[in-house]
Amino acid sequence: MLNVFKPKYVRLEPTCAAPDLTLDYESLARLGEGRASFVNARPFPHIVIDQFLPESYLDQVIADFPRPDAPLEWRRHRATTTEGDLAQADKLGFSDETQLGPALRHLLRELNCGRFLRFLEALSGIETLIPDPHFNGGGIHQSLPGSILRVHADFNKHPESNLDRRLNLILFLNRGWKDDYGGHLELWSPDMQRCEHKLAPVANRCVIFKTGRTSFHGLPNPVNCPPDMTRKSVALYYYTNGRPEHEAGDAASHGTLWQYLPDEKQGG
Repeated sequence: MLNVFKPKYVRLEPTCAAPDLTLDYESLARLGEGRASFVNARPFPHIVIDQFLPESYLDQVIADFPRPDAPLEWRRHRATTTEGDLAQADKLGFSDETQLGPALRHLLRELNCGRFLRFLEALSGIETLIPDPHFNGGGIHQSLPGSILRVHADFNKHPESNLDRRLNLILFLNRGWKDDYGGHLELWSPDMQRCEHKLAPVANRCVIFKTGRTSFHGLPNPVNCPPDMTRKSVALYYYTNGRPEHEAGDAASHGTLWQYLPDEKQGG
């Protein structure tokens, strides 16, 4: 007798809350045509896109963003430099999109979809980008008041697939963020002598940048927002299978490369 398996189907809620949850791909395509501005940006290739999401999409994503006391298995990031100095503290992360609200879950999946990858490839000139559906180290992040993230260059190999990390995307989700709250994303020169850009983490600002041994970035000054607020963001990383020959210096596997500011004393 033929043994036929009859699954019991579970009804799942839709992956998007409304039909208007989509990016403005026509505008993104025009940005992708300006590859030179990305490639030639200093201190390393990057672009800052304000009004990244349509406003109605943004509203739903922010509404879905969980509070730090939500019953989720948050990763609480803490790290020190090899000299023993504090490198990261009071940052929460979560990467299981199935436990998030529909608009936020839809956004994470859309930022990994083929159409968005084609935009990233056109913008960066990096061919055959590979997304990370497991959001290893990425997903949603929120920094608590007092948190820091020392200037650094990111790990360059996916810990499971060993693919080469090539691009970072950070989308900020902080409405009403005041300049004196701090939390600015700082982009530093390759010689770590100067901060070339300080980007306020205001809502709907997206930063995309190329990763390498000298793509130094971070928020080295403690976040100073009120106790009932956090610095919220979405982060995704994109990979390739290998690197071109002119990037051979970035090929050797390394973890996070923590940096000291010019006026800091190491190990002090």
